[in-house]
Amino acid sequence: MSNRNNQKKNQLRIIGGEWRGRKLPFGTFEGLRPTPDSVRETLFNWLQPVIHGAHCIDLYSGSGALSFEAVSRGAASVTMLDKQNRITRQLQENAQTLKCTQANIFSQNALDYLAGPATQPFNIAFIDPPYQKGMAEPSCRLLEENGWLAPDAMIYLEVEKELTTLPIPSNWEILRSKKTGHVSFHLLQRHQEHT
Repeated sequence: MSNRNNQKKNQLRIIGGEWRGRKLPFGTFEGLRPTPDSVRETLFNWLQPVIHGAHCIDLYSGSGALSFEAVSRGAASVTMLDKQNRITRQLQENAQTLKCTQANIFSQNALDYLAGPATQPFNIAFIDPPYQKGMAEPSCRLLEENGWLAPDAMIYLEVEKELTTLPIPSNWEILRSKKTGHVSFHLLQRHQEHT
């Protein structure tokens, strides 16, 4: 009985688009906390005008909730990063289940990946790092400094609610912000810096 409850709890439901209502399993791993349905609903309402055909990067993929939701709603591609092999194996299995060919999944630390030369400029970046680890600031900085973002890219940033000042580059504008439970989440837009 408890095993079945565990299985139910470790399922992610896609809430919109082509795969709406599909459920995907994810393992129990320390620090893994999928973005809640209500937050995803709000985020993708915000992103609706720009998601179709967008190239996305998900720095801390975890359950894959944000990435699979993005593709379900028409994103052209998503690059998914997670440093735990067991998590990326699950992501690959779920991508196969969905016949999702738009996902590029890498078992790599996000900051190491961003430290390298940009392979392409992304239209949307999802940044949902482990809380209390100080990873939001370097994630934002490396995305900006190393050319990973398109000129008018949108950035989703989810951090612990106690973080009162967002650690973002000066040319990123906060468009929307909300708080729920222990988290605050924000939609930002990058602007070209004038030299």
